[in-house]
Amino acid sequence: MTDKKHYTGHRKRLQERFMKGGPEALPDYELLELVLFSALPRRDVKPLAKALLARFGSFAEVINADARALAEVEGIGQAVVVALKTVRAAALRMLRDEVMERPVLSSWQQLIDYCRAAMAYEAAENFRILYLNRKNVLIADEVQQKGTVDHTPVYPREVVKRALELGASALIMVHNHPSGDATPSEDDIEMTREVREAGEKLGITLHDHVIVARSGHNSFKSLGLL
Repeated sequence: MTDKKHYTGHRKRLQERFMKGGPEALPDYELLELVLFSALPRRDVKPLAKALLARFGSFAEVINADARALAEVEGIGQAVVVALKTVRAAALRMLRDEVMERPVLSSWQQLIDYCRAAMAYEAAENFRILYLNRKNVLIADEVQQKGTVDHTPVYPREVVKRALELGASALIMVHNHPSGDATPSEDDIEMTREVREAGEKLGITLHDHVIVARSGHNSFKSLGLL
């Protein structure tokens, strides 16, 4: 009975601190505890929260970790994986809503935040296309290709063809570097040139190509490459 009261009291105190001080009032392991409460209602989740952080490094790394890697941590079952992935999905949904159907160039930081959250932690390269109308409003957000840890095949003709299908007049390309280094490669630069030239022939503008990584991001336009 004593153990039960102590366990219940800890959860209640943690929830009260969160409600009064917000997430900034809690270290990563306690924020993880809050997420784990619903998945494991009859268990002390503090050791598990600390084990997750020891394995992956940070709250962001935990919720972005591959489901199979999460399951390798002792004590992690499907309920915990679903709880963690629900947090990630909710965050992405919120960030995506911040940029969809809005002028992209006037909400650039929100766009970068969304792309980093969606792609920076991926283990393989993904190539995303953001399609814009004549008012630079985002009308479609699509992952066009998925590749390996250091390469994604991109076909300029397919990029432009899809833009025509959607009635887009401009686009922004985004891809991730799983290595953590957002520096453009020579292949990145050459592929960007090919897409820009293919689009120009049909009146489709390439506004930018952004590379995202754990360390940050790089914009081809800011680097003078577009």
